[in-house]
Amino acid sequence: MGRMNVTMLRYLSKEDFRVLTALEMGMKNHEIVPAPLIASIANLKHGGCHKVLRELVKNKLIVYESGRHPGYRLTYPGYDYLALKALATRGALASVGNQIGIGKESDIYIVANDDDEQLVMKLHRLGRTSFRKIKEKRDYHKHRRNASWLYLSRLAAMKEFAFMKALHDRGFPVPKPVDFNRHVVIMELVDGYPFCQVHDLEDPAQVYSDCMDLIVKLASYGLIHSDFNEFNIMLDSEDKVTLIDFPQMVSTSHANAEWYFNRDVQCVRDFFSRRFGYESELYPKFSDVVKTDNLDVAVAASGFTKDQQEELEQGIAEERIDRKTETEGDSTDEEEEEDNDDDDDSDDGNDEDETQREENRGASLESGFTSLGIVKSAESAERTEISAGGEAMGTEVTALSDSSDVELRTSSTDLAGQDEGRLQRDTDDDKGEEDKKRKEGDSNDGEEEEGGEDMEDLSVQNSQHRPFRDEASKPRTRSSPSMSSTTSEATIRPDVIKNKVKRNLLKKQKDQRRRRVAKGEASVTTRKRRDHADTIKHSWSGDWF
Repeated sequence: MGRMNVTMLRYLSKEDFRVLTALEMGMKNHEIVPAPLIASIANLKHGGCHKVLRELVKNKLIVYESGRHPGYRLTYPGYDYLALKALATRGALASVGNQIGIGKESDIYIVANDDDEQLVMKLHRLGRTSFRKIKEKRDYHKHRRNASWLYLSRLAAMKEFAFMKALHDRGFPVPKPVDFNRHVVIMELVDGYPFCQVHDLEDPAQVYSDCMDLIVKLASYGLIHSDFNEFNIMLDSEDKVTLIDFPQMVSTSHANAEWYFNRDVQCVRDFFSRRFGYESELYPKFSDVVKTDNLDVAVAASGFTKDQQEELEQGIAEERIDRKTETEGDSTDEEEEEDNDDDDDSDDGNDEDETQREENRGASLESGFTSLGIVKSAESAERTEISAGGEAMGTEVTALSDSSDVELRTSSTDLAGQDEGRLQRDTDDDKGEEDKKRKEGDSNDGEEEEGGEDMEDLSVQNSQHRPFRDEASKPRTRSSPSMSSTTSEATIRPDVIKNKVKRNLLKKQKDQRRRRVAKGEASVTTRKRRDHADTIKHSWSGDWF
């Protein structure tokens, strides 16, 4: 036990605190903050950031780390000075006294405000060798994988202040919270002694009953202390119980809530049996607890979050809405049927309007075609195409039937073995028919040419009136496939390829050299061990008492 050395606090200037604050901001994203980043954040008017950093290192408020990435980091004494400066500015405290307690994760000091009222200052010191399993014992990390001890200490102070304020407002026997900043909590000074220092009681049964009632009352509000023992209970001269130390509290909805509840009860029973020789068969059980309030949701205790509470409230609201809609279902159905009838009438009216618009549009198009003289010419062209196509089809059918007769005759004469004279007559007859067919084909070609002249005149007329153009007016291009083969040759020279591969190999080698750690540099594990050693040294050193 000793005093906290706050002598330097009165001699630090605004520039010093500005640099300390800049270093604190830089440590949000850096384990070791480089000097240029500190200077840019501090933004001192006349420069001189390096000189201020050197003075702060001299007073052990920050530490300089040399290595591959040199820079500075904040220590617990420097963090204490930032918190004390903020609290003193608010008027929460004016002086710091002796140390009255020390624990595995905090230091306790007596302080006073401007009215000379004595208060208690609790400084959270997470990261000591006595308490480092934060991930197993607390939920400060949440989704984070790593975090600095300073930041975890700040989270612990925020959580304790929230628990203390909520419990004090609801009439629980806890110290009155005053203020907090960073990792420091200011609270009321309890006039009493730790229960672990008490050896005689006038009525052990009454104190035992008060402790058990307090455990049950906390559970009825949705909270479990999780560390309810003689070290976290204060007893005054009238044997009244006061509870302290709250960061480890969990919700009754926690997965291990029953185990924590039974452990708190068993700790009290064991202490009374060991210290006062008092044993009682009456003790509370977790199944007997009746929850009357959701204080665990208000303070976001471990095991039950605000998101889950919002989902619960949303589900209750949906059930109320469903019940209301069921009672009003008949009236709404009738209104919907009436609305549907009105919609059908409006749809019929819309269909009639659309039909009338289409008829008007068709009439206007027909009048436009008639004025241009395109309708009559198109009809005559269609008639010409149909007549020419019919004659051509008739000629093809006749030719196919005649040729089939010739083939049948030829095959029959071959198979029957008739004489050559008869075959010669048939051949002459076939030749005559073929001449006749050629003449008919020439006459059909002439008719098609006459029809083509009519179509050509129509295409010229259509080309003058856009967009009514036929396919004949469009330019047609036919590509004839070429049978020639082509051979491809490499356009990149071999020396260019060789140089490119060589550059890539050299680049990979440089990247591998850059990833190597230089010999003699301290690793991350070694640097953490040095941090812990410095923390222990500052905590137990006589210079800070």
